[in-house]
Amino acid sequence: MDTLTHTNDPRGVIEADRAHVWHHLAQHKPLETVDPQIIVEGKGLRVWDITGKEHIDAVSGGVWTVNVGYGRESIANAVRDQLLKLCYFAGAKGTIPGSLFAERLTEKMPGLDRVYYANSGSEANEKAFKMVRQISHKHHGGKKSKILYRDRDYHGTTIAALSAGGQQERNAQYGPFTPGFVQVPHCLEYRAQWQGEDYGIKAAEAIEEVILREGPDTIGALCLEPITAGGGIIVPPKGYWQKVQEICRKYDILLHIDEVVCGLGRTGTWFGYQQFGVQPDIVTMAKGVASGYAAISCCVTTNAVFEMFKDADDHLSYFRDISTFGGCTAGPTAALENLRIIEDEDLCGNSVRMGQRLNENLQALMARHKVIGDVRGMGLFQGAELVVDRDTKEPLNEKRVQAIVADCMKQGVIIGATNRSLPGFNNTLLFAPALIATADDIDHITDAVDQALTRVLA
Repeated sequence: MDTLTHTNDPRGVIEADRAHVWHHLAQHKPLETVDPQIIVEGKGLRVWDITGKEHIDAVSGGVWTVNVGYGRESIANAVRDQLLKLCYFAGAKGTIPGSLFAERLTEKMPGLDRVYYANSGSEANEKAFKMVRQISHKHHGGKKSKILYRDRDYHGTTIAALSAGGQQERNAQYGPFTPGFVQVPHCLEYRAQWQGEDYGIKAAEAIEEVILREGPDTIGALCLEPITAGGGIIVPPKGYWQKVQEICRKYDILLHIDEVVCGLGRTGTWFGYQQFGVQPDIVTMAKGVASGYAAISCCVTTNAVFEMFKDADDHLSYFRDISTFGGCTAGPTAALENLRIIEDEDLCGNSVRMGQRLNENLQALMARHKVIGDVRGMGLFQGAELVVDRDTKEPLNEKRVQAIVADCMKQGVIIGATNRSLPGFNNTLLFAPALIATADDIDHITDAVDQALTRVLA
């Protein structure tokens, strides 16, 4: 690969990055002596860094975003044409791509009707939290304002989103947090908190216990990921989601599902919640909505939620919120073409088929490597939890887990892992390749993991 097609001075780019870029989720002390990695091009599942080295990307852009793969010319062309016609207008007015994508999106989400645009998952969740709080003031005398969130779940990086975050190391050093957010237990059966059968029911009933403790008339919403993502790829046990919805309806609590990671085909259905037969009141999404080709997020609600903000007699009754770049037309334009690609190429179906292969490959690795204590996931969203001992389930040290990730990187395969999130439990390898992955891609990824486990744990 000729990196000089991108720059005539690769060394200059590296030094500019070292001197001026503040990277996300990165400790910069090592970068004083080690070159930062610069990614310059992508095609399909492959990316190339500035040295020309090729990598297969098993985490869709590092953070589960590029669902349809790199180099989609049709998305780039659609965005270019729209930007020349109209790049932006504030969201108080409508645009053609905004209108058309909202219509197409809600067709995939029966029972949900209204789309509020923003530009990041954190922001989409902030919008939902504000809606819940405003409904509390408007319809419940300000009392029904608390928002429940789940241990190990993650909803974004703003202070309010961190207030609803169940990953202690991500929250560390950023308090004090916004009041009115209350944690409920996680539902990972591998790390069981309750004994006996019907674990999913028990985990859901634990949420009800929190509701009764806090007072049902004080709880406005329950915010959950359909499948916990960065907290360790936790697929809720059988019966969990149905019981959760029953509890929410029993106590008139809005069900807010955060689809920022699972949305747009990742699990094999358009949205993760559709795997479990539940009907949310609010759904937030970002990442895969436009596969990273443009910034966009959405907070989608039922008409029942939307109608609670309509009152011509109260000048403060409407949702008094704005996301400046929610008015950019590039986002919904890219999202429209992204949705078409997923639909026309049956990428939801491919996620099911290749997800099954990925799971089977990881199960095969588990048979060969005792360090793998559990394999779990759905579609092209899989995790492998690493342990020192399968009987005690003692987690493998985070440094050794990261050494496995680093070994894969040296082989030209980019995988993920829980890191600096869950004290003592940053021990799960994470896999979420683009939905275009082939059987050969899946085998390539798991072969690299096999070699890394052998070398690092020898």
